This record gives sequence, C-alpha cells and structure tokens, in this order.
Amino acid sequence: MTRIAARGAALLSLLVITLAFLGPFLWVLLSSVQPEASLSATPTFAFSLANFQAVLTWETIILPLINSVVISGSTALLTVLVAGLAAYPLSRYQLRYRRHFMLTLLFTTGLPVTAILVPVYAMFFRFNLYGSVLAMVLFLTASSLPFSIWMMKNFMDGVPVSLEEAAWVDGAGWVRSLRAVVGPLMAPGIAVVAIFVFVGQWGNFFAPFVLLDTPEKQPAAVTVYTFFSTYGQVAYGQLAAFSVLYTAPAVVLYVAVNKYLAGSFNFGGSVKG
Repeated sequence: MTRIAARGAALLSLLVITLAFLGPFLWVLLSSVQPEASLSATPTFAFSLANFQAVLTWETIILPLINSVVISGSTALLTVLVAGLAAYPLSRYQLRYRRHFMLTLLFTTGLPVTAILVPVYAMFFRFNLYGSVLAMVLFLTASSLPFSIWMMKNFMDGVPVSLEEAAWVDGAGWVRSLRAVVGPLMAPGIAVVAIFVFVGQWGNFFAPFVLLDTPEKQPAAVTVYTFFSTYGQVAYGQLAAFSVLYTAPAVVLYVAVNKYLAGSFNFGGSVKG
C-alpha cells in the first residue's frame, strides 16, 4: 500500500505540473486565433488569422527572428568551439589544479548574468562597444562557457583514450585526433551543448535589451516588449500570435534533433574493432 500511495502521489504531482505548463500554451493558442482576445481566453467558435496578419511584417517578426537566429546561432557555435578546446585538456591530462578549476566553473554557473550586466554595460560604453552585435555575442559566449565546458568535459570523458592512442600511433597530433576521433564520437554531446546554448540565448531578453541600442539589431525576445503599451494596455491577440511564431523555431529544432539526441553513446563497438 505504501508503494501504491507513493506512486499515486508521484503521478498526481506530474499531472499538476503538466497542467501548470499546459494552461499557458492553451491560452496562447486560443488567443492567437481569436479576433477579440483578452486576458481570459475562452473557447469560442470565432476563428480569425487577423492577429497573424498583423504581426507578419518585416519590422515586427521577420527581422527580429533573423536577429535571434544570428545572435543565438553565433553564440552556440562559438561556445561549442571554445568549450571543446577547453574541455580537452581537462578530460585528457592530469592537471594539478583541475579539481579547483572545475569547482570554480560549477560556482560560476550559479552566478546570474543580470548581476554583472551593470559593469558590462559600463565597459561597453567605455570601449565604444554599445550597440555592437559582435561584442554582445562575445559576451553571451563568455557567459555560456562555464556550464558548457562542464558538460563538454563530461561528454568527452566517455570517449576512450585508447581510440586516440591508436590515432597517435598513426602519426596524428592532438588537434587531428580531436577533430577526427573525439569529435565524431561525441557528436550527440556537442549537439546537446549547442542546443542548450541556442535555446537559452533564444529566450534571453535582458542582455540584448540593455546592450543593443536600436530596434533593428534587437532579437525577437526584446520585440515582444512592444506589445505592451505605456498606458498598460496589451494587444493580447497579437501578442499570442507573435508568441506562437516566436516559439515555433525552437520547437521545430527540438523535434528535429530529438531522435538524434536520444541515441546513447556506443563506444564499445569502436573499442572492440
């Protein structure tokens, strides 16, 4: 009976959590197709695509989505590259202060980015970097590196060193072995880190809002702020339609790579050969 009660409590908790997440999604979907949507969305037979037609403009959704792809994609690529190079010596060499460095990385993952935005904002002004997309991408990459290095190192630990030693015997250096042996074997781990960083920066509002000066450079996460007027009025229908279009790329990306990411690491076959 105790086991049945515990399982029932766990299922009930999961059901409550599911409903808590499902409710806002249902509100967004219903409000996006209702011509006169309000804060309390109710199922009706009224159906209209006017909200989508209102937001499907270059300034409202197309350009911000392009900016989001450029900023998030560039940050993910740079983070994967630097994190891979940083994780290699942490995984392969017996460094004297490796444990202290890993604990420092773990500590910095708990530091919120908003806590350092004020000095970063001052630094951007001091070096005339305010409004630079490249400088902001470098800052986002630096803020994403601690947790990415930690994950990349754990994935790299799963690749047997014996495979690299075989490559070294054939004359390959560490760069070639990292590119031709370690990289392909830990491709799912690299994809996990890239998607983690991409999705995290896709929803980043505060950093682009503070560090970018013009709407033409800002991503879609900041553009959503324009649906809230100065007098407290909100275009709920257009906001819901914008939210559907804004979240669609991240959802499509996750669905596209879900089967690939679900594959487990299988290094045993490589070693046996």
